[in-house]
Amino acid sequence: MTRSSTWLVLGCTCFVAAPVSRADQWPQWRGPNGDGIVTSGRVPAEWAEDKNIAWKVPLPGKAGSTPIVWNERIFLTSAKGNDIILLCLNDKGQRLWERTLSSSGKRAYMRDEGNDASASPSTDGHHVYSFVGSGDLACHDFDGNEIWTINVQKRYGKFSIQHGVHITPLLHGDRLYVVLLHSNGHWIVALDKRTGQELWKVARPSDAVGESREAYASPILWNDGRRTLLVVLGCDYATAHELDDGREVWRLTDLNPKASYSTALRIIASPVAARDLLVVPTARGGLVVGVKPGAVGKIGPGSAFEAWRRPSGAGDVPSPLIHDGLVYLPQHTGVLVCVDGKTGKQLYSVGLHRDRYRASPILVDGKLIITSRDGHFSVVKPGPKFELLAENTLNDEFTASPIVAHGRLYLRGFRSLYAVSATGK
Repeated sequence: MTRSSTWLVLGCTCFVAAPVSRADQWPQWRGPNGDGIVTSGRVPAEWAEDKNIAWKVPLPGKAGSTPIVWNERIFLTSAKGNDIILLCLNDKGQRLWERTLSSSGKRAYMRDEGNDASASPSTDGHHVYSFVGSGDLACHDFDGNEIWTINVQKRYGKFSIQHGVHITPLLHGDRLYVVLLHSNGHWIVALDKRTGQELWKVARPSDAVGESREAYASPILWNDGRRTLLVVLGCDYATAHELDDGREVWRLTDLNPKASYSTALRIIASPVAARDLLVVPTARGGLVVGVKPGAVGKIGPGSAFEAWRRPSGAGDVPSPLIHDGLVYLPQHTGVLVCVDGKTGKQLYSVGLHRDRYRASPILVDGKLIITSRDGHFSVVKPGPKFELLAENTLNDEFTASPIVAHGRLYLRGFRSLYAVSATGK
């Protein structure tokens, strides 16, 4: 989940994008490749309120959205009173500007779980794209100037979903892909990122019943070596779509088997992809399916395109991570499950820390970082055998996933944003 108070607005200088490696940035939720993995940079295994903290800045309100980083700029959405705002900081933690995205009233979902600032922004290095639970979708330049704004409820129908719309749109090339899966409509829309105008819209049919008609998982891209597809999860199915026109290429079925059907299987965790494997979680400890490249048509149990199907192991909110042929499945209860990517065979299941887990894991510098709601961070060595490297705590609550950029680990709490580095600078 993607799956979750006043200050002086400072002026900011005009931004000119420098030629930088995308691997050095964190331009979207789950990082430069959309998989939670960073291939360069070093971060410490240990940190605390008084250890390896470069800086810590207060935030104007709570949110579960992941910050994004491009060069020296940090962008994040946040509640601020009854508003939802887009906030820009520099890499010293200094506040540069803020813009109001929605003034429709502060809404909280599931008591203390989240609000309208749950979807993460994204950037192409020139503009920032933000989506909030009111349906407001906006594009700003790096100086905070509004380029365009639309409201998807006005354009595509009023939301009808129990816990709000929190799906993060996916930015790719010149398009912004918006997925709307709620009881009043199932749509996938491609927008021109330059104008916000619709390029195509397709229905995403489902025969799901009850709350299972609603979903919170964010779309991803899967380049399986043959082509790049848009993968959408929710409402009892995973589907893959052509980027050019939204045409459905394949549909993964039986994620909510009819023989034991649940009308409350709302899927929050997003799928994750490697070149040779797509991992599709469901919810509440249920099914997890591995899909092979080259899939077409209807895919179900026994299909040649299924690598494996596990009856259990799906984390309810945290998304999986794939690395070196292993699949890590963090559970919402604080248990970490690791399975073999080729067979789906469980390699270990270890309890980390007893609390709620909402953030998705990241892997950087040989460290798998797993975040609990109450500010406990487990640092695990990746591999087929469990090895705990460190345990750290911070005095905050965390539902946003960690991010890494330019050798720093950024941890977004409800009250503060932390910058962590080995040098403390």
